[in-house]
Amino acid sequence: MSRAVNWINKAQDGLQHFNVFDFLAPLAFRLYLAPIFIAVGWHKLNHFSDIVDWFRYSLELPMPELMAFLATSAELLGGLALLAGVAVRWAVIPLMITMLVAAVSAHWDNGWFAIAPSDADSSIANVFAVIGFPGAEQSLQNSMEVSNRLEAARGILGEHGNYDWLTEKGAFVVLNNGIEFSVTYFIMLMSLFFTGAGRFVSLDYWIGNRFRAGSDD
Repeated sequence: MSRAVNWINKAQDGLQHFNVFDFLAPLAFRLYLAPIFIAVGWHKLNHFSDIVDWFRYSLELPMPELMAFLATSAELLGGLALLAGVAVRWAVIPLMITMLVAAVSAHWDNGWFAIAPSDADSSIANVFAVIGFPGAEQSLQNSMEVSNRLEAARGILGEHGNYDWLTEKGAFVVLNNGIEFSVTYFIMLMSLFFTGAGRFVSLDYWIGNRFRAGSDD
């Protein structure tokens, strides 16, 4: 037993050598999220009146002009902050709030999945169904319905359209528009809130070093 414990301790000590690469995880999150938020924020900026109307009439949000302005600012400026790695812990706060608002107002009623799974056997709802999670069985039933509809659509397109050309850039899916992406982005942003921008490849790191060096003088 003591030999196993010693081996585990040595393995743990060995893993400490990888700490020099700990900047890679926050860098990867930043580079993944930044283009998404910049693109979405830029789209909102260029179609601002349409976004206000969507917030007002479809989502029925209060103060739609203010909400649209806050969402646009958070996504565009927050995305740029993530890209540069500057004030990251501050920038992710409004982005997390935006993701929560989006999940509740635009996606909540559609359940979890962003794209409806058409194969019930590979759906993560199987795992939740085992423990009796609410809505899991309904999700599995929905997967079978989605599969039937996709098969019908493929049959129609195969008979009346150029199916190879239509699917050349990707397979057809049923958009579910659930909270999956919003929650995923929220979790990644929350991680950045606790870790910060990361070392070496961020302005936060170099600015922090400069101020610490100045305080030592």
